Amino acid sequence: MSEGSATSDLIIRNALLIDGTGAPCMRGDLAVKDDRIAAIGDLSRLKGSREIDAKGLALAPGFVDTHTHDDRALLSDPLMECKISQGVTTVVTGNCGISLAPLAIDRYPPPPLDIIAREPSQLFATFGGYLSALDRDPPALNAACQVGHTTLRIGAMDDVNRPASVTEVADMRRALEASLDSGAIGLSTGLYYPPAKAAPTAEVIELGKTLHARGAIHTTHMRDEASHLVESVNETIKIGKDANIPVVISHHKASGTPNHGKVAETLKLIDAARRTQPLGLDAYPYVAASTMLDPRRIPLAAKIIVTWSKSLPEHAGQTLEAIAEKLGCSQEAAAEKLLPAGAIYFMMSEDDVRRVLAYPHTMIGSDGLPHDMHPHPRLWGTFPRVLGHYVRDVKLFPLEEAVRRMTGLPAAQFGLKDRGALRPSAYADLVLFDPDTIADRATFEQPTLPAAGIALVMVNGRAVWRDGAATGERPGRALRRQSLGPMGMSATAH
Repeated sequence: MSEGSATSDLIIRNALLIDGTGAPCMRGDLAVKDDRIAAIGDLSRLKGSREIDAKGLALAPGFVDTHTHDDRALLSDPLMECKISQGVTTVVTGNCGISLAPLAIDRYPPPPLDIIAREPSQLFATFGGYLSALDRDPPALNAACQVGHTTLRIGAMDDVNRPASVTEVADMRRALEASLDSGAIGLSTGLYYPPAKAAPTAEVIELGKTLHARGAIHTTHMRDEASHLVESVNETIKIGKDANIPVVISHHKASGTPNHGKVAETLKLIDAARRTQPLGLDAYPYVAASTMLDPRRIPLAAKIIVTWSKSLPEHAGQTLEAIAEKLGCSQEAAAEKLLPAGAIYFMMSEDDVRRVLAYPHTMIGSDGLPHDMHPHPRLWGTFPRVLGHYVRDVKLFPLEEAVRRMTGLPAAQFGLKDRGALRPSAYADLVLFDPDTIADRATFEQPTLPAAGIALVMVNGRAVWRDGAATGERPGRALRRQSLGPMGMSATAH
């Protein structure tokens, strides 16, 4: 292997190198020069300005969180400790149909947009304006940002509770084109949510044609993840096929006890579709979901924890059952009193979670909600939970395969050029961790505890997390579509 330049800024020695392809790990060294990996292998003849003895810890590419709602957190909390403390170095934002741009309104952002924006002043009239804000005030990690279909609908329509007209679809296409030309990487939908529920399949396909023309990607919170899960997967496959675009199914799951086990069928549908079109998926390693509080979901959940409430904020962190008892009413009535609000829903089966995680094309996405007062622990714990619980304890798949799902696979899926790999000339997005001790510490009771076992995290060659704390460095970049590679590709599975 190449030894690179003798003037490396940093050499990490004696590491267990996990390269992101799924290939077996190997012992060796890695050199960093500026923002790139300069050399990897036996670098005993090389000297660095700084050197770190890894003492056998695992060194991997920085993790890619494929499903986040970090759009505003990147600006309001740019150290992004909830993510860098897990080893995440790149986030994909603008998911579930909601993004901060392009939208200018003078009212409270309608749910679920209020998951990321609680005031109209937090929105951006143009996507270019949003990306420029990230350039001016960069976060600690990289961000690849999508446009939300719901955001486009709110901006183009006077009433979102119906299909868009031909003129309104044309308006949305123009806004989408401008956003993609400014650097957005694709379009997300949240067809389950009220502002997009009335959108027919044809509306999404029409917008998808704009993605095809620009080589962009489509991600989706599907129309139904419960009783109509199979139909929703088929709709998603049709959208990708008819628009000729790569599609990623977000947080794949089956919600509600009557639907447990259905992912066995949907994974077969996904597998068959992948033979003829680019189709991916991601998942988080928990049996509980989290989103806006919706009274319709109450019958599907075994337990509900309120994460925030605009009307009754003092109840954040309490169960809906306990709140209803305090208020002397039914859970449905209590939910109405709390709105607008957010909630955690215990509604999936552990068998389904493991089945989806074990599928070789599943990426890892936290779906964390950084603005919740009492967030789901996935915001702080997703990646260590996979590596600690599901790899080390449950032995669901090997360590190298878990790292591939977090690095090489999402880098190929989202076109993250020169990221997600340990190789010379790749960006030095790195995480050094202890496979024997890495663990999620965030719980549903204490959801903001940082993980154990993460020794060092680097973004673009600069340390952002070291010895259990943020360094204060903010070397992250807004990754514009024009700088990325082809999307919808599959990384090698071993």
